[in-house]
Amino acid sequence: MNLQKKKDREELDRRVPGMPWYVEKFVNYKLPDLSPSSLLEYVRDYEAFFSWLMAEGLTSAERMTDIPLVDLERLHMDSVDNFRMFLATRTEHANSRTTISRKLSSLRSLFHYLSQIAEDEEFYPLLKRNVMAKVSIKRTHKPKDTAAKLEGKLLQEEEIAEFIRYIKEDYAHDVATNKQALRAHELNRIRDACIVSLILNSGLRVSELVNLNVDDLDLKKKLTYVYRKGKNDDTFKTPVYFRQDAVADLEEYLSQREFRYKAPRREKALFLAVANGKQEGSRMTKRAIQEMVIKYAKRFGKPYLSVHKLRHSFATDYYLRNDLYKTQEQLGHASPETTQIYAHLTDKTMEQAIDRQRADD
Repeated sequence: MNLQKKKDREELDRRVPGMPWYVEKFVNYKLPDLSPSSLLEYVRDYEAFFSWLMAEGLTSAERMTDIPLVDLERLHMDSVDNFRMFLATRTEHANSRTTISRKLSSLRSLFHYLSQIAEDEEFYPLLKRNVMAKVSIKRTHKPKDTAAKLEGKLLQEEEIAEFIRYIKEDYAHDVATNKQALRAHELNRIRDACIVSLILNSGLRVSELVNLNVDDLDLKKKLTYVYRKGKNDDTFKTPVYFRQDAVADLEEYLSQREFRYKAPRREKALFLAVANGKQEGSRMTKRAIQEMVIKYAKRFGKPYLSVHKLRHSFATDYYLRNDLYKTQEQLGHASPETTQIYAHLTDKTMEQAIDRQRADD
C-alpha cells in the first residue's frame, strides 16, 4: 500500500467509529471497490451533514453515532435544499459549486446503498424512503469549460524546455542578492529540475511522483512504475512511460541523490529533502513539491503555473501527437470524457499554430 493510502486508511479507521452504524456498513461494502482516500472523503462529507442535522434540530440524537435511520427517512426536499444553501453560504469554509455537488453525490451514494442494496433481517431495505433519489446533481465542469479556464495558462512547445533550464540555471541570477535562497537553490536545483522534467515528460500526478521509489525507475525502457489514482489494487504498479528528454535529468539527479541528500540505505524514496534539524534525507512531501513549483513559476513570470498545470501542459502536447485513448492511458484517466479537455485545448493550439504560419508566410 502506498504511503498516502496507508495514511488515509489509518485516518478512515479512526473516523468511522464516530459514525452511525449504517455508515460503517456502507464503508465496509465499498472498501473492495474504492480506495481508502475516496472513502475518507465520503466520511468527511457525512460528518459535515450529520453535524448540520444535529445543529438544525432535525434529529434528537445528541451524538453522531446515535442518529437513527428514521431521521433520514423523515427528511424533506426542503431540508436538502437548506443543507445545500448552508454549504454555499456559511461564513467559514464556504464551498464551491464543485465541492457542493461532490458532497451531495456522497450523500446520494449512501442513501442509495441503504434503500436499494442493504437489507434488514426480514429482507426489507434498511431505508424505506430515499429523499436523495429526488436530488439532481448537475455536472459543474464540462471538458470544454475546463479547457477554457486552462487556456493561456499552460507551457507550450519551447516554453517547456525554457522552464526546466530556468530552474537549473537562470533562477540563481534572480535571487543573487538572497544568500539563503541562493544556497537552497544550489543544493536542490538538479533535483527540482528533474522533478519538473519528469512531470513535463510523463504527465505524472503529484501523488504518483511523491510515492516513487528508486527501484520504480527503468531508464533503459524509459518507464516508471506507479500506483495509479483510483486503483485499489496495492499489489500492482502501472508502468508509465516518459520521454527521452527526462532521461538526462534523471541520470544527473540519481548521480548525486545519495551524497547530496545523505540518503540512508533504508530510504527507498526517489525524491528526497533534508528537513530542518535533520541529518538524513527523507521522502519529499506533496506540499513541498507543490510549493517548489510555485516558487519557480512566480520568478519565471507565470505565477498561475502549478504541478497540475504542468501535467496539463504535457497532456496537451502529447495529445497533439497521439489519439484520445493513448492520452487517456498515459494520464491514467478512468474515463475518456476527462481526456476530452485536451481535444478542446489542442483545437485552440492548432488554430494559433496556423495563425503563426500565416504570419510567417
